[in-house]
Amino acid sequence: MLACNNPTGNVPTIGFADAFEDSTIEQAKDGFLAALEAAGYSEKDKTIKVIYRNAQGNIPTLTQIIRYFMTQNVRLIATSPSISTITALQQTKEIPVFMMVSPKPQLMKVTDDQGNPPANLFGVGEDLAYIDTSLSIIPKLIQVEGRKLRIGLLYNQSEPQSVEAYERLLELAQQLQIDLVARPVNATADAQLVTGALLHEGIDAFFANPDNTVFGAFETIIKACNDANVPVFTSEAGLVARGAVVAFGADMYQWGYQAGEQAARYLKSGSTEGLQWEMVRLRKRVYNPEAARRFGIQVPASYEPVQ
Repeated sequence: MLACNNPTGNVPTIGFADAFEDSTIEQAKDGFLAALEAAGYSEKDKTIKVIYRNAQGNIPTLTQIIRYFMTQNVRLIATSPSISTITALQQTKEIPVFMMVSPKPQLMKVTDDQGNPPANLFGVGEDLAYIDTSLSIIPKLIQVEGRKLRIGLLYNQSEPQSVEAYERLLELAQQLQIDLVARPVNATADAQLVTGALLHEGIDAFFANPDNTVFGAFETIIKACNDANVPVFTSEAGLVARGAVVAFGADMYQWGYQAGEQAARYLKSGSTEGLQWEMVRLRKRVYNPEAARRFGIQVPASYEPVQ
């Protein structure tokens, strides 16, 4: 059980660490702060102080951000996405870390030898089961004659959850009789070149794997695929608004909101007793009407159009 640094203080200070700029992931921060405001913690009303920092994709900067939060005696550290969570857990064992847009602790490789998550890890994580649904719908929407469907994929070798997702997708693709053409990419700057190489291998569709590199390079990926007349599918609902055809996955705003609700309970009680990290509660089936029309894809009625 962890206690607030100063549970009787007038205005709590929290730190929020983002690893890079991304319009989809930013929705989680908006949801987190909205949940705090709903619980009575608002910068506008001066009932909380939020120190927000974005590392702009630089890991040493991210480490400095977490260390700065520690010097400011923050009550908690909110982290998005996974690399921010991992960095925070590496730097502090005392300050509660409330994660969002992060996989479960096992996938981040932050558990101990007994498989237990860090004692100061809270917030909301995700497993990879939902990507099965996201990949499985592609053969139902795209049919090819006389051969296997070919789906392209990028994955980041340095992100454990990205490798885990790739390995899971590879196994599922074999079950679905799909050819999964995967290429590693370790930086957003490399995404254009590697995506181009995939498109030259005759893929029928592209699957946007859930990792930070794909998030950061998505505009590059979607433009290249659209120019090549190759539809993009994903397991991330937020990427549908940016041009993917369909997705079954977590709503980023609600993901952040769920984490914010938990953080608010901690701030009110001054203790982490009874709190533990949670799984995402809300997943959505969404589609992009413009993208569906572009590729002549009939989307099932169970999928909602993005707003």
